Amino acid sequence: MLLWLTLTLLWSTTCWAQQMYGNGGGTYFSSPVDEDNDITGIRVSVGPIGIFKSIQVKHGSNWSEIYGVSGGETQEFLLWPEEHIIGVYGMHRIFLRYLVLYTDTGRWAAFGKEGGRSFVAYPEQHEKVLTGIFGQYQGLGLTGIGFKWDYPRKELGAEQQSEGMNG
Repeated sequence: MLLWLTLTLLWSTTCWAQQMYGNGGGTYFSSPVDEDNDITGIRVSVGPIGIFKSIQVKHGSNWSEIYGVSGGETQEFLLWPEEHIIGVYGMHRIFLRYLVLYTDTGRWAAFGKEGGRSFVAYPEQHEKVLTGIFGQYQGLGLTGIGFKWDYPRKELGAEQQSEGMNG
């Protein structure tokens, strides 16, 4: 009984640390956070009735595995160099249906069609950016999604590199 209580408390502490939007249920996924590269793109596949089938994240020049189920029409949003996602607006019913990604350059990209309960996600601290995603999916598509926020991975400029070598 004590072990069950301890595991329950640990699980709820971990889950509440990061908010998941949607009803959830099914297989859990989590994109790895790349320690060297920021997110440089997002791909979403949307089915014919507007359900999000899958999502994929690009870090640097590498795409993650595809999270979700196969099918649907793929839409892609590629970020400019040193551009970051700083906010997300979305909608869900039983499945995820709509996402709008907002960047620190004022650009935005919309995926899917509006409909359902809405949510807004952004980092607690102004300087943080989107560094990964997590969520759940089952038979028809994505049932929930959450967002990992952290400081951007900034490459050292030539000036900083020479200072580091000389210091």
